[in-house]
Amino acid sequence: MSAGSSRPAVFFDRDGTLIEAPIVDGRPRAVRSVDDVTLARGARQVCGELEELGIPLFVVTNQPDVARGLTTQYVVEQIDTAVVQALRITDLAVSWADDDADPRRKPNPGLLLDLAAKYDLDLATSITVGDRWRDIEAGRRAGTKTVFIDRGYDEQQPEVVDLVVEHLDQALDWIREQLGV
Repeated sequence: MSAGSSRPAVFFDRDGTLIEAPIVDGRPRAVRSVDDVTLARGARQVCGELEELGIPLFVVTNQPDVARGLTTQYVVEQIDTAVVQALRITDLAVSWADDDADPRRKPNPGLLLDLAAKYDLDLATSITVGDRWRDIEAGRRAGTKTVFIDRGYDEQQPEVVDLVVEHLDQALDWIREQLGV
């Protein structure tokens, strides 16, 4: 990347961050039907305002349920298309892997690194937003600032995070301040 041209972006997780995720046994589960897509509180506002300010918006999502035989790639792509269109997302990257050794499966930073290279993004000035420790760790490993949406799941919590909120809209002012917009 050339020093003067790279720009910041915001990377969002999908399920539980931009769209509501069903909770099963205290943990989120991926949405498995486009009919079940409900935007999360603040998603339309946050994405709309940032997009109007010229900030590139990306979705980075793990979708191992395809490899596990619980849904199909076609259904996941229908949901992805609905989210991208509803929220004016610049691009979306998916890890289909069910193996934590895969460099593109969060908490590994591969999805973010791929998008940064493709769009000439400055990761040091970018932000990753997610509702699970894997999202935050992927952002941290990629060198971004991080926002954790704490939904109170019964699972591992992120160890290091820049901002913790209960809902996405609560992070908008901080995100704008960090991006200088």
